[in-house]
Amino acid sequence: MANHPSAAKRARQALVRRDRNRSIRSGVRTAIKKVEAAVAAKDPDTAKTALVDATSVIARATSKGVLHKNTAGRRVSRLHLLVNGLS
Repeated sequence: MANHPSAAKRARQALVRRDRNRSIRSGVRTAIKKVEAAVAAKDPDTAKTALVDATSVIARATSKGVLHKNTAGRRVSRLHLLVNGLS
């Protein structure tokens, strides 16, 4: 445990941030799974709707610093390839 007040505060902040980042990252994974499930079911309309939602969730995670910009771009690109492969 931290011995200085400033270190104790940083430890508390780290816990809060860890929980927040974990929640955001989980939401990203869920959104990606929804797109993949729609593609597996060969349902283009649901896949396109899920893709829009997933893109938004990924962009939000990137803006909050949870995902790196290039990681977000790569994931969105791969999802687009999956959905476009249905057509």
